[in-house]
Amino acid sequence: MAMPLWNGARAEVDGSRQAELIHMLRHECGSCHGMTLKGGLGPSLLPEALHGKPVEFLEHTILNGRHGSAMPPWNGIVDVEEARWIVQQLLNGEVAK
Repeated sequence: MAMPLWNGARAEVDGSRQAELIHMLRHECGSCHGMTLKGGLGPSLLPEALHGKPVEFLEHTILNGRHGSAMPPWNGIVDVEEARWIVQQLLNGEVAK
């Protein structure tokens, strides 16, 4: 069994919002990162691809996008706590299941 890569404080997001965020990850993010998040136009979002990247960098990327790339900012759709929760799910491989 693989060890989770997330070992920080857990983000608090209520259950119905969690379901919305998982749907967003699988469909909106999946349109560029691949439906299985293994990569496509955007890079892989699987735990092994994210390993070693600072959590703050991943949160910042979700919220602010990546200048000069197709990655848009999501800060009007998710807040900081939700971005942290998304990173937790990605690092622990919960979204690709």
